[in-house]
Amino acid sequence: MTATYRQPGVVLTDRHFTVPLDHDDPAGETIELYAREVVASDKVQQNLPWLVYLQGGPGFGANRFVGRQSWLGRALKEYRVLLLDQRGTGHSTPANRQTLPLRGGPAQQADYLARFRADAIVRDCEAIRPQVTGGARWTVLGQSFGGFCTVHYLSSAPEGLAAAVITGGLPSLDAHADDVYRAAYPRIERKVAAHYARYPQDVERARRIADHLLTHEVTLPNGYRLTVEAFQSLGIVLGGSEGSHRLHYLLEHAFVRTPQGHVLSDAFQEQAQGLLSYASHPLYALVHEAIYGQDERPTAWSADRVRAEFPQFDAAKTLAGDGPLLFTGESVHPWTFDCDPALRPLRETADLLAARNDWPRLYDPARLAANEVPVAAAIYHDDMYVDTAHALETAHTIRGLRTWVTDEFEHDGVRAGGPRVLDRLLALTRDEA
Repeated sequence: MTATYRQPGVVLTDRHFTVPLDHDDPAGETIELYAREVVASDKVQQNLPWLVYLQGGPGFGANRFVGRQSWLGRALKEYRVLLLDQRGTGHSTPANRQTLPLRGGPAQQADYLARFRADAIVRDCEAIRPQVTGGARWTVLGQSFGGFCTVHYLSSAPEGLAAAVITGGLPSLDAHADDVYRAAYPRIERKVAAHYARYPQDVERARRIADHLLTHEVTLPNGYRLTVEAFQSLGIVLGGSEGSHRLHYLLEHAFVRTPQGHVLSDAFQEQAQGLLSYASHPLYALVHEAIYGQDERPTAWSADRVRAEFPQFDAAKTLAGDGPLLFTGESVHPWTFDCDPALRPLRETADLLAARNDWPRLYDPARLAANEVPVAAAIYHDDMYVDTAHALETAHTIRGLRTWVTDEFEHDGVRAGGPRVLDRLLALTRDEA
């Protein structure tokens, strides 16, 4: 059922689509996709070009904006916008601990989830584009993992694109997951050092919390087991524009004195579980390393294996000395599935995905070198989530791609910078900058 409604300055329409689960078997099983069409209220009757937004992740539905928030306001000046919930996310056919048992056991679940990478998402876009645009090309805006999808789009179906804008999402074309994480751990170490330079009082606070977790079993209100490794993973917020401040405010009220002594406060536990739980985005944990799979080498819990090469992240060794505790960043580990009740039933499924060795290649360097689609990309100078060196190497591979390398924003620059970021990148696709 299609529903149209209003928010301040915009008209919204719910759009629903049916696509094949496996695009190589168009007569087989289907899944549902949801997208929200947005148009400026004073342009409803105009024949506008389309912009489709691919959210970062993997595993997150599209932004739920109110009115013309952030970059959307700039986009609505000249486009109708389609905010797509990629397969398995948002209002699209869900994939989580509640629904995946419908597929069968872990092996069947893993086979199902193997079809939730960038290649399938792009084929979804091409399947629905004729229904949305009448066959006309559209512009794609890809944020983070959405940028990975956009590079696959340029590799596989550039005929569907009028232009492409990428924010913090240029992947390496050939790096194995091990290469990705070997580059990532030094970046997060730099981010942690910058955080402690800003908030030196947090050094002792973080050490105190880690010491408590090494000597006490803590279960958060939602059933999440808060181990010291899980606590360290809160460093994922440090890649955002406000992340350091958010982490500081979390740490400053961690303990409360009770008749039984000092314990982790309810307020701390409530906020920590909100940051740690994958209940709203389980696909992120399930297929995060799979987005890097492109050859016969399994990812094999890459982030966890590579972490062992960086002993400075070992909390017990840190606390045996007097150094600062290091937080970690964007990584998923086997223990993630043991700690999080939203993931525990899916541990074996995750193991099977980690062992998979038949991932098809996602990017075509030869086709990218012959690219004719106008492309612009924002590359953040010390992006915690996407390696800058990998991004620049890929940028040089894509013919005609124009870059904006900046240290003004963190990875969430398109949200924090809003209209200004999108305006700059659109201008680059038109040689106006």
